[in-house]
Amino acid sequence: MESSSLDYTVAFEELQQIVNDIELGEISVDELSDKVKRAAELIRICRNRLTTTEEDVNKIIKELDAAGRDPFQES
Repeated sequence: MESSSLDYTVAFEELQQIVNDIELGEISVDELSDKVKRAAELIRICRNRLTTTEEDVNKIIKELDAAGRDPFQES
């Protein structure tokens, strides 16, 4: 699967599997470098998704605040 099309959940699950395989010693020395590179790419994907989500949420909260509404109070 192409990295740019991965969503957060898929990337995070793949990252967890790589970490688990490394911890259990299920990755050979020959595979280790490729797995670590892939893990770094997955971390970048997850970090970007989290940053984008945080920015979106902050924008929505500011918009609600500017409209004079408490974003955490029920209507």
